[in-house]
Amino acid sequence: MSVVMEKAFGRPVSLQDVQTHFCPGCHHGTIHRLVAEALDHFGIQERTIGAASVGCSVFLYGYFDIDVVESPHGRAPAVATGIKRVRKDRIVFTYQGDGDLAAIGTSEILHAANRGEALTVIFVNNTTYGMTGGQMAPTTLPQQRTTTSPYGRNVATDGYPIRMAELLAGLEGTAYSARVAVNSPRNVLSAGKTIREAFRYQVENQGFSFVEILAACPTNWGMNPLQANERVGAELIPYFKLGTFKDRCQEEG
Repeated sequence: MSVVMEKAFGRPVSLQDVQTHFCPGCHHGTIHRLVAEALDHFGIQERTIGAASVGCSVFLYGYFDIDVVESPHGRAPAVATGIKRVRKDRIVFTYQGDGDLAAIGTSEILHAANRGEALTVIFVNNTTYGMTGGQMAPTTLPQQRTTTSPYGRNVATDGYPIRMAELLAGLEGTAYSARVAVNSPRNVLSAGKTIREAFRYQVENQGFSFVEILAACPTNWGMNPLQANERVGAELIPYFKLGTFKDRCQEEG
């Protein structure tokens, strides 16, 4: 009796066949795959342009088999806006971390969303500046220790973590805003569907879409991969609730 083996799981076409440089336990690789799967799902690889930020996304061009434009720190939404307005036929997305998007680039992301730019934004929230030294970010949790808050974030002097998905959902120009996590198989599957939905908004010209993804940063958290993954579920998700905060297509019926 002959047995036919069928390949059920492979590398997305939109990803390069290369090894990444990310730290052990980092979730960027998982998120890259989910974004690439969304591009493959819609068959938009050849007309997609990514706008990478400064940080751990800076080598996006080396991992995705698409055109990528490097942006100054925090300015990816502005760069993406220029690309999309000039090439309306292209699918344009940004890939940004919390230090980049929620701190240095706060103005860019707020105004791009408020204008309703036809972009998709992938926002990786690991509550710290990942590449530039592990400093406190706008999303750093209360009492979390970082290189610039060695005794823990003090909300009395440092303020509270910013919930970007909810903030952008309140803007008139935002069409879709959601938050997911990639710390478990169930959450990875849910995240993939949400990212795909965000790209669908752009494919169907429905407006600005935003997905916040809770992720681990073992190196800057001072944890091993297992501990960091567990922290996402134990600390990040309770503070940054998962869910869809705005879905204009659903609201309009």
